[in-house]
Amino acid sequence: MTKKLNNPAHTWAMLCHLLGLCTFIGIPFGNIIGPLVVWLIKKDEFSFVDEQGKEALNFQISMTVYAILAAILIVIMVGWVLLFILTIADIVLTIIAAIKTSEGKSYRYPYIFRLIK
Repeated sequence: MTKKLNNPAHTWAMLCHLLGLCTFIGIPFGNIIGPLVVWLIKKDEFSFVDEQGKEALNFQISMTVYAILAAILIVIMVGWVLLFILTIADIVLTIIAAIKTSEGKSYRYPYIFRLIK
């Protein structure tokens, strides 16, 4: 039997994390814009969305910075490997965060800049 999502705060927080994957369907900077829009709309309504929206935004901003640095390192061939690792880490960590938040648990991403507090 599957667990039914019945708390709107958990659903919106999960959406904040999952919208970070928008960049993989071809939306430029969708990884930042998607979570930003949900966070701005729902942060005052749900404290859990405020917390997890900031976490999702910080993660996606960090991943964008890491990807830019990896792209620069393509010149010395290391960048290709780093971009591959970053892509896998982005997808896996985003899915883990979405699952945790759908269960109502806070998720903290590792190795990110916490720019939005």
